[in-house]
Amino acid sequence: MLNSVMVVDDEASIRSAVEQWLSLSGFSVQLFSRGEDCLAHLPKNFPGVILSDVRMPGISGLELLTQVQRLDPDLPIILLTGHGDVPMAVEAMRDGAYDFLEKPFSPDTLLSSLRRALDKRRLVLENRHLHQQADSRAKLDATLLGASRALQTLRRQVLDLAALPVNVLIRGETGSGKELVARCLHDFGPRAGKPFVALNCAAIPEQLFEAELFGHESGAFTGAQGKRIGKLEYADGGTLFLDEIESMPLAQQVKLLRVLQEQKLERLGANQSIKVDLRVIAATKPDLLEEARAGRFREDLAYRLTVAELRLPPLRERREDIPQLYEHFARAAAERLGRSVAPLNGPQLSRLLSHDWPGNVRELANAAERQVLGLGEPQADVLEAGPSLAAQQEAFEAQCLRAALTRHKGEIKAVLNELQLPRRTLNEKMQRHGLTREMFLKDE
Repeated sequence: MLNSVMVVDDEASIRSAVEQWLSLSGFSVQLFSRGEDCLAHLPKNFPGVILSDVRMPGISGLELLTQVQRLDPDLPIILLTGHGDVPMAVEAMRDGAYDFLEKPFSPDTLLSSLRRALDKRRLVLENRHLHQQADSRAKLDATLLGASRALQTLRRQVLDLAALPVNVLIRGETGSGKELVARCLHDFGPRAGKPFVALNCAAIPEQLFEAELFGHESGAFTGAQGKRIGKLEYADGGTLFLDEIESMPLAQQVKLLRVLQEQKLERLGANQSIKVDLRVIAATKPDLLEEARAGRFREDLAYRLTVAELRLPPLRERREDIPQLYEHFARAAAERLGRSVAPLNGPQLSRLLSHDWPGNVRELANAAERQVLGLGEPQADVLEAGPSLAAQQEAFEAQCLRAALTRHKGEIKAVLNELQLPRRTLNEKMQRHGLTREMFLKDE
């Protein structure tokens, strides 16, 4: 519920009276004697209304209106005027002020105007939120590619978790895209634009791990020349991504747990604590709790990291995504290398769908690049335990639909004619494969 009001008036008695009236009515009130101070404290998407006197030292209420409208043209401002200022206030309403109240005004008049303004503000912010969600979904669809149910579920989970201040554990096989998902959790949340710091726990020698994570002061140990900021401190305000977290030495797990609990750290060789505000996203292939039960990982840290868990399905469990992913990687490689790329033919697609892809998306990207470089067909040995005929048919059908929709830029009538399908059948198949007409309009 929106109930915030910024009150700007140079008269202390007016500020005090208005604060008393509004507080008793359940409003959250901020008081300012100058318009400049109000602007300095005005947050983006302020969930409320500004109530301002017209005549004040410094910038006037009218100048405040002009500057606020540059920042947020939909933020309601109610002006407080003396009798001689009424014509000026009427003109200000034509310029965008929400309302004006002539002094002296009654509490009921003030409350009525504020509630109407807050209702308007609520609708504006709800509309903005819906547009932002739609934009985020579109951007995420273009980042985490795939129309399978598993990927649709993953994208919904990523958008939900991105906005929440919780640590996340990502589980998935090698090459399944764990760092990409971690980046999305960062980029689509409130920490976007702040540092995203990635550290592979398996790639650092144990004797160097503490210095890498916590940093050190000059002379903290042999060879420590100069002060060094560690990964934890460098990620302050942003996100720390710890890949292969199961490889973190037990001694460092204890110290990481303390940082997560206290939001403070100490560099090696220092006595002073440094406050840090960071979100930790960890990635692992094995089950961390099973690792803890086996004595290879601290159980308390496992629970601290697993506030929320995301599972990345291996590529063999979402074969219908293979054609789209392959074509994406092939186009990207062709652009980077200045080469052309031919569309997949039937035998090539069959080979792609038959392979088990133990290296997952990373292996598929490598196969696409090799094809662009002319180093052979996009093929891999067909494993004995390959996908069922039904799974291959589903993936092939999804690819045919996607190709037709791409060719005709989402024009449904043209797709119906090409594929010779009834409208109802096409709708059902598109819904089953997670395809919408809007996904292809951007190519127009």
